[in-house]
Amino acid sequence: MMRAWKLPMLFVLCGALVATGQAFSGSPGAAAAFVLVFALLAAVYSPLVFPRSISAAEARRRSAVDGRPVVFWRPGCTYCLRLRLRLGRGARQLHWVDIWRDPDGAATVREANDGNETVPTVVVAGRPHVNPDPAWVREQLSPSE
Repeated sequence: MMRAWKLPMLFVLCGALVATGQAFSGSPGAAAAFVLVFALLAAVYSPLVFPRSISAAEARRRSAVDGRPVVFWRPGCTYCLRLRLRLGRGARQLHWVDIWRDPDGAATVREANDGNETVPTVVVAGRPHVNPDPAWVREQLSPSE
């Protein structure tokens, strides 16, 4: 779980260092701007942007019941973030599995991607799709809405 927060913590630390330097050089406005920018970057790359993760087993069970896709993702992944942001509110309808928190989820992704942990991997009706277009994923939600 700690590695999910490494990048956001790095953003906060860098922002604090740059802001401190700006404040000591007599630019409090620039310091405040840097703190804000780095805090926003930390928030965007944190696990907080994504819906709450569940285990791969639970995601498979729920998907079998409601037919909704399962998204395997990891914090800090630019493509996962792109998918999440482009789906908007529709992202909450998917079942999200953080592969850094769930070894079974990571194994599922490796099995679908020739041993690589390539994310996002979206499983629809038992078939994995690697880094699919967000519009396509949104279309997969339409029948189950």
